[in-house]
Amino acid sequence: MEIHKILESLEKGKISVNNAKKLLSLYSIEEIEGIAKIDINRRKRRGIPEVIFAETKKLDEIKKIIKITLEKTNSVVVSRISKKDYPKILLLAKKLKVKVKIGKNSSTLLLFKNPIKFDGGKIGILTAGTSDIGVAEESRLMCEAMNCKCITSYDVGVAGIQRIFPILKKMIKEEVDCIIVAAGMEGALATLVSSMVNIPVIGIPTSAGYGYGGKGIAALASMLQSCSLGLSVVNIDNGIAAGSIAANIANRAVQKNRTK
Repeated sequence: MEIHKILESLEKGKISVNNAKKLLSLYSIEEIEGIAKIDINRRKRRGIPEVIFAETKKLDEIKKIIKITLEKTNSVVVSRISKKDYPKILLLAKKLKVKVKIGKNSSTLLLFKNPIKFDGGKIGILTAGTSDIGVAEESRLMCEAMNCKCITSYDVGVAGIQRIFPILKKMIKEEVDCIIVAAGMEGALATLVSSMVNIPVIGIPTSAGYGYGGKGIAALASMLQSCSLGLSVVNIDNGIAAGSIAANIANRAVQKNRTK
């Protein structure tokens, strides 16, 4: 039973306070064999789905967390899956009879039971280069898990600055609520985009880069030092964080408009 239905039933006297408390406890924390404590109610409380950081977990642990999470919620994002585990997670999804969204050049998957309704906000996602696509796609899957529509355009960095203008024009016309910019090397695209639009911009410095300031250090420093106001920055390669922040901004904007 959904939270609002439990509260409605309590208000109408259909269930007791103790019964309501027991039902609501089902939406709190789900402990999995001493290895994980799943925040089942996070989606309803914060609008953010459960995310499994798979990079440092054993395959058996990942599978157990996926199974329990999907028993309690509609979707789960599994990020940073190793190459050897990736096909096994896809096979598990098939066995569980759940649908999968795959990120281009990405090791992140979105698993879901029922179709996702794109009734949230609208988000633009850009990358400076092809090497940044995997991180951007991680953001896209996170945004879509939070019911947001995404407009994407990749490889539009400052090395060929003329490429950015048509897509920015489209995003402005489509009235996106937030723009995510993933850029490596010196990370200049985030500052450029932020200086041209009146839309919140979230920069993701990526680890595409080498030499002095390589592995995303120069891009992070550049974005943090940006003189363009309206630009926020997440950690290196943190597409999940950028996606969740952008979706929260976009969904809140939509909710505000609907209540006017």
